Amino acid sequence: MKNYSLLVTLLLFSSLLTAQQKEWTLEECVNYALDNNIQVKQSELEVELSDIEKRDALGNFIPSINGQATNAWNTGLTQNVTTGILQNQTTRNFSAGVTAGLTLYDGLRNFKQLQRARISRIASEYSLDKMKDDIALFVADAYLQVLFSKQNLEVLKAQNEVTQQQLVRTRDLVEAGVLPQGDLLEIQATIADEKQRMIVADNQIQISLIGLAQTLGIKDYQNFNIAERDYNIFGNEILENSVYDIIEKAKEERSEIKIAEANRELAEMDVELTKGAYLPTLNAFFNYNTRESGQSRIIGSTLDPNEPTRQIGIVESSNEIVVAPNAVPTLGSPLPFFEQLYRNDGVTYGLQLNVPILNGFATRNQVRRNEVNVKRAQFQLEQAELDLEANVYQAYTDARGAFEVYEASLVAADAQERAFEYATERFNVGLTNAFDFSQAKIRFENTQREALRAKYDYIFKLKVVELYFGIPVGDLKF
Repeated sequence: MKNYSLLVTLLLFSSLLTAQQKEWTLEECVNYALDNNIQVKQSELEVELSDIEKRDALGNFIPSINGQATNAWNTGLTQNVTTGILQNQTTRNFSAGVTAGLTLYDGLRNFKQLQRARISRIASEYSLDKMKDDIALFVADAYLQVLFSKQNLEVLKAQNEVTQQQLVRTRDLVEAGVLPQGDLLEIQATIADEKQRMIVADNQIQISLIGLAQTLGIKDYQNFNIAERDYNIFGNEILENSVYDIIEKAKEERSEIKIAEANRELAEMDVELTKGAYLPTLNAFFNYNTRESGQSRIIGSTLDPNEPTRQIGIVESSNEIVVAPNAVPTLGSPLPFFEQLYRNDGVTYGLQLNVPILNGFATRNQVRRNEVNVKRAQFQLEQAELDLEANVYQAYTDARGAFEVYEASLVAADAQERAFEYATERFNVGLTNAFDFSQAKIRFENTQREALRAKYDYIFKLKVVELYFGIPVGDLKF
């Protein structure tokens, strides 16, 4: 009894977990992917880098300020800066300074660099928008594939139930001698084939779910599932527009053209930046410096009692020796640290003008390289326009063709359903054999599957056209 109670508790707990399992709608999947997909995050990093580039350009207008300080010891035979005598000693010297610089004129390169950074920021935003559109379409395609696989499995299960019912009826008729044994074997073979296809369909569902979860960045594959709802066809009135109207709208709205235009502007700004190297640059600078030493200082002098005078020369005419008092300096302790800094400080300031004269044609060659890049960017813009026209025309044609296929698949499914009902009636009264009945059933299953496939294929291709028409991802209706 205890084991039975435990089993019931586990079953109830399992049912509760299953009931609490989140089932994702298509809108939730798209929104989650836009926030968590790795490729979208990488595009967001490019936008962040463009913001840093813009701050770099703004920083060029701000003065540069640098401070330096040095405290050094020197040991060995060196000149005593106080007495001027070479001697083995250890000296310590400290120096410090602050330097400020400001660019007053550099051929307007700072202003152009800021303009370029702003254009680069816009281009990064366009790239992010394009990535979001691509990910949204990719998620929608993967989601609809999962939904198709699930509904395909439901079709197989429903048909298998019909076959199971026919198996019971056929067994009774065979035992009554109305139908041959071969019909029973045919039905049993059909059931085995249907079970095999259901296993394959279930595996396909799991594979599709894992692929969708990876796109979203979800690692809990086992508990990931989508909401099983029937998505209707919305927005097919967009196909009432001519393909040329959609192409013109796409040129105005799509990020591909905007990215190419921004890249051309960046190439043109690079030319202007490089031409700025032809012009002189004018910089202002200011430096404050001071120093301190641990050396003893001279605080006075006295005559050397042992040698009060010293020779400093000879008179050429009389050969008389010229002498001077031989004063010996009196050394004292160095002044306090901060007093020395105060006494020994100084400033330097001025302007520096640099005029480019010759640099081995480096600037001229760089200008020519960038001019070539402008032409390349222009060609890329033209190619982007051609590619967009081709893609829109292809998407428009695919959507219209998918709609025609969908309508035809509905007609075929309706016809095969009536044919299957007729075959079922004939089989029930013994007017057809199990093989013909199975073939009619297979044809009916195939048309149902193709109708589902055509439906979701049309929905996806219709959304592609809507994106080209400039409808935002968040406004797409499913």
